[in-house]
Amino acid sequence: MTRSADLSPETRAELWRTAHALADAARDVTLKHFRARGLTADNKDAGGFDPVTAADRDCEAAMREILAQMRPQDAILGEEQDAKPGTSGLTWVLDPIDGTRAFLSGAPTWGVLIGLADDHGARLGIVDQPFIGERFCGGFGIARVTGPTGTHTLATRPARALAQSILFTTFPEIGTPDDRDAFERVSARAQLTRYGMDCYAYALLAAGQIDLVIEAGLKSYDIMAPLAVIEAAGGIVTDWTGGPAHQGGRVIAAANPAVHAEALALLAG
Repeated sequence: MTRSADLSPETRAELWRTAHALADAARDVTLKHFRARGLTADNKDAGGFDPVTAADRDCEAAMREILAQMRPQDAILGEEQDAKPGTSGLTWVLDPIDGTRAFLSGAPTWGVLIGLADDHGARLGIVDQPFIGERFCGGFGIARVTGPTGTHTLATRPARALAQSILFTTFPEIGTPDDRDAFERVSARAQLTRYGMDCYAYALLAAGQIDLVIEAGLKSYDIMAPLAVIEAAGGIVTDWTGGPAHQGGRVIAAANPAVHAEALALLAG
């Protein structure tokens, strides 16, 4: 299997060109649908509401077409289509719209997630918000955001006590009742808890705006790209036991090791 440490500078540059081509294509497709009148969704969850729209499907299809042209040797793991095997040891992990509920509501807190992984985990990531025009990038020595105010280096917050920290999660119920109880132990100690930002919360953490994101029930395509961006910016992302998080599940993303340790101890009870 190919390890990213073995990749040449030319290959790394090619991978970044590919990642940006994917993000550019995703912007074009998603913005044609966002806030469009008559946008509807199918429900993928018979026991709840897990929406998917034409924008999700069209966006992933467009990204897969680009990969077929630029990197046909790579594997693909996406939310909306079957996994595609590859021969390079590299896998593109795609979530065409992370935050479809926000997308349906017209809220600009959804994003396109583009991750690149090898057998050791995340190596490159983009969190792109097409409507705002922000692109958060991390991996291979790069940590930067480009948006309405220009291009800036990403850097997570320095250490401060949990009592001074800002905590985010997407859903107030956050997984099982036991997951909720664990989250509440951390939330009770934090200065501020906010809800409902999907992948944009991870981008805010990488940009140094918040301190913690704690979630449960994630898939690999939910976390691979944010993980790469946050780690490149100096943060830490693990599961709730401190182990690897690139496969999803229960995830804690922290601005620094100190606040990560403090929150992790509370999650453990």
